[in-house]
Amino acid sequence: MPLHLTKVAFGATSLDHLAERLRQRGAEGPVFLTTRYLPKRHEEIAGPGAEAGGSLFWIIKHTLVARSPILRFGEAEGGRVAIHIDPELVLTEGRPKRAHQGWRYLE
Repeated sequence: MPLHLTKVAFGATSLDHLAERLRQRGAEGPVFLTTRYLPKRHEEIAGPGAEAGGSLFWIIKHTLVARSPILRFGEAEGGRVAIHIDPELVLTEGRPKRAHQGWRYLE
């Protein structure tokens, strides 16, 4: 079973707003988020193994609302790590989730 990440969609007021932001960023090139550190369990999320295939689950207003498949991890400017995601959102059944800073693992 793949491992996933959760992240607050900071500044997004609705699911439509988030989808539009990702669509605009996708028109400009690859869509990725940057983070300071590579997740220690990154191969369970987007590694070469059969268990890979994790997603980034978005939190809006304390609810998991959608996910973006994680394509790979790469390098970004300033020694940061890029999390490359698919710009198309996959809707999920809403599930309460407390907000947090950065990303967290989701089994």
